[in-house]
Amino acid sequence: MGTRIGVVAMAAVFALYIWLLGGRGIALIGTGDPVAVVMGTAILVFPFVGAWALGRELWFGWRADTLAKRLDAEGALPDDEVALTPSGRVVRADADAVFPTYQAEVESDPDSWRAWFRLSVAYDAAGDRKRARAAVRTAIRLSKSGG
Repeated sequence: MGTRIGVVAMAAVFALYIWLLGGRGIALIGTGDPVAVVMGTAILVFPFVGAWALGRELWFGWRADTLAKRLDAEGALPDDEVALTPSGRVVRADADAVFPTYQAEVESDPDSWRAWFRLSVAYDAAGDRKRARAAVRTAIRLSKSGG
């Protein structure tokens, strides 16, 4: 729930940013000065690029959350017992110890979105966010095709 509140708060701040800078951009364009027009145009374009990126991230998060809920409902989320540090993070050695199980599952059934999603959880626990996100993207793509 805390993550969703954070997402809503950041989206609201971003909307405020677009609104405030939009007015500045229009004002700069209205001056007619070539440099001000370029700056005003940039001020109007960059928020749209940011909104597009934010939208993609929110869509990715929603689809990943949907898959996580499906796996949870099936009782198929990883439930390995791993130790936690005092800050609540998984102990790296424990994450590394369970990782081969999920990697082997993907190797034996590369078309299973469930296997890819579990591998993403293992990557995330091991601290490899880049590979975790790539594995979730693969899981999302495979879930669309029924894999």
